[in-house]
Amino acid sequence: MPLIETKPDALAKVYAHAVFEAAEQAEGTSPEVVLGQLEDLLEIARDNRSFNELLASRLIDSEKRDESLVRMLEGKCDQLTCSFIRQLNAKGRLGHLIPIVGALDELVQSRFGRIEVDVFTASPMSPEALDGVKHKLSESLGKEVIIHPYTDSTMLGGIKIRMGDQLIDASVQADLRTLRDNLLRNGGARVRGQSGGMIDS
Repeated sequence: MPLIETKPDALAKVYAHAVFEAAEQAEGTSPEVVLGQLEDLLEIARDNRSFNELLASRLIDSEKRDESLVRMLEGKCDQLTCSFIRQLNAKGRLGHLIPIVGALDELVQSRFGRIEVDVFTASPMSPEALDGVKHKLSESLGKEVIIHPYTDSTMLGGIKIRMGDQLIDASVQADLRTLRDNLLRNGGARVRGQSGGMIDS
């Protein structure tokens, strides 16, 4: 069973807060350093099926996995990063590593006044258009905005913006849904009004 690509949830945020606070208090490291090392591990796991299985498989004994992790990570990661990975293994939470790293990334970005935003459009946006969106969001949020542009071929047009758990949907589909709902609601009211008039007459 491979690592699952999911968004940060409540459990992920608990672990992310714990390692963030530990990294702030530890000497010789920082939350950004730990985050970078964890992201490097995820990249290796995405590219290497065997390492992915080592992290995620429930069939591997936790003690044997711990021995493998120590051999692979000691001397290559900060002590805190290595200890955190081993703790996740001991708690049976290594399969939750992707949302944990995602939650830690949000904490680090927030700590330094940054926010990551996913922007979805039907076709690739020009650099000028992306800069315009970034400028408007930065002014609105009062933070440095880091934009990740994505192309969604299912969109008819418009734009969708995702910031953490919040989704701003200004796509054509959203406009059409709003129009449909308004027609159904207002149309139903008109029908009821006409029916009432017929009964009164």
